[in-house]
Amino acid sequence: MYKKIVINVADHETRVALLEDGNIAELFIERGDASDIAGNIYKGKVQRVLPGMQAAFVDIGLKQAAFIYVSDVIGGNYSPIDDFPEDDDNAETSMPVNGYLSSIRRERHIEELITEGQEIMVQAAKTPIGSKGARLTTHISLPGRFLVLMPTSEHIGISRRIEDEAERERLKTNIESIRDDNFGYIVRTAAEGVQKEKFEYEMGFLKNLWSSIQHKYQTAPSPSLLHKEVAVSLRAVRDLLLHEAEKLIIDSRAGYESILNFLDTFMPSLKDSVDLYEGLEPIFDAFNLEADISRALKKKVWLKSGGYIVIEHTEALVAIDVNTGRYVGKYNLEETILKTNLEAVKEIAYQIRLRDIGGIIIIDFIDMEKKSNQEKVFNALTEALKKDRSKTHVLPISELGLIQMTRKRIRKPLTRLLCEPCFYCDGEGYLISKQTICYNIYREILRESKDMIGVKISLRVNPEIAELLYGEESQIIVSAERIIGKRIVIYPDANLHMEEFDIFEIIKD
Repeated sequence: MYKKIVINVADHETRVALLEDGNIAELFIERGDASDIAGNIYKGKVQRVLPGMQAAFVDIGLKQAAFIYVSDVIGGNYSPIDDFPEDDDNAETSMPVNGYLSSIRRERHIEELITEGQEIMVQAAKTPIGSKGARLTTHISLPGRFLVLMPTSEHIGISRRIEDEAERERLKTNIESIRDDNFGYIVRTAAEGVQKEKFEYEMGFLKNLWSSIQHKYQTAPSPSLLHKEVAVSLRAVRDLLLHEAEKLIIDSRAGYESILNFLDTFMPSLKDSVDLYEGLEPIFDAFNLEADISRALKKKVWLKSGGYIVIEHTEALVAIDVNTGRYVGKYNLEETILKTNLEAVKEIAYQIRLRDIGGIIIIDFIDMEKKSNQEKVFNALTEALKKDRSKTHVLPISELGLIQMTRKRIRKPLTRLLCEPCFYCDGEGYLISKQTICYNIYREILRESKDMIGVKISLRVNPEIAELLYGEESQIIVSAERIIGKRIVIYPDANLHMEEFDIFEIIKD
């Protein structure tokens, strides 16, 4: 399977798409509002300890208080295996050390470990999602290209994606021989075949980074940000380029040079895999990605046969329903149902990954009478989910024809990131968010301006979008004017739906 990374950079937003055989498989979006905080390290202050929930609320400087469970506090009921980065969720276990595994000591209560008003160093394990604040941990992990440093553990683990036993043993021996501290390390998938010297260099880099974070903690007020995870474009290089993709294409010269500088430090041999896109057509249009992204925001997804699936987000879980739709089959009902379910399996696995759906997922397949057909559908789903880098757990089809599964959730799903509750229907559905509409307008102006000969561009939008473009998102218009070399005049039009807009050229002043 040929994989490539496509990166679209604008002043206000960076989008990273992982393509598999030309189809978008994963999408990562970073905006100036810093909504994705997973991996950031903070100096926080404990606001409230809740013994009944064995959790505490911590102020880390966000609008919403973050929370931490007793299992995520040093000295609590913790195993370092739980906190690996996404590609190392199934890393090899090792013997418990330094009192971190609950099997060799008594369980501690949160009120014994932290108190209200206490200052505490924490890392965001999960981004705020909906009404839930960010989930925190005191077990810090600092990911590099080949290693993950865990300063609160002595554990050494090897990613299970490295299957060769001789290579696993070589890597573990190398790390043990060069480690001169009591820190824990996880050897990442990208380390396969890498020599000891590169581990030594990265180990030194990560330890210096940890020392810098500790120094900031001593001097910074609380709450404050101590360390920010690298930008999404550099995370794509660090986590995807070597083992997940053969090529990276970016449409920003500044971003291109930043990536080359990053590779100079960590992996010079990969510099030839990075290309600068200089085409006139927007890069996501050139790779036909915009339609797939729009499709990933809809509840109903049609299958090629004429069947369809419906994806519904609720407060507690995500429900996916499979329907035959227009498909009537050729031979008998059971064969029609099986074909629809098997086709739905591939689309469900694809949509779960693209939309980054996490937590509890319930899939309601069309009822099948034959046990053998149920097993075919279950096996097809588990096989399709193997492509997913996030950890999943799937239970067999129940007597009600349902499959229950979980998927590790770290950040907001795509629908929560790009959409907001619809005020036209009292929050029962979703509209494209006003911010996303502004960004769509920006891209459409760049698209259409290539064929316009007028001196100005007229933009008609809903009054609320106009207010946003004059205020918080004014940099979008400034950026577009700078690129196209023409003035953009905004006209509010109350007759337009929130998502509608019209672009015209003005021939004369």
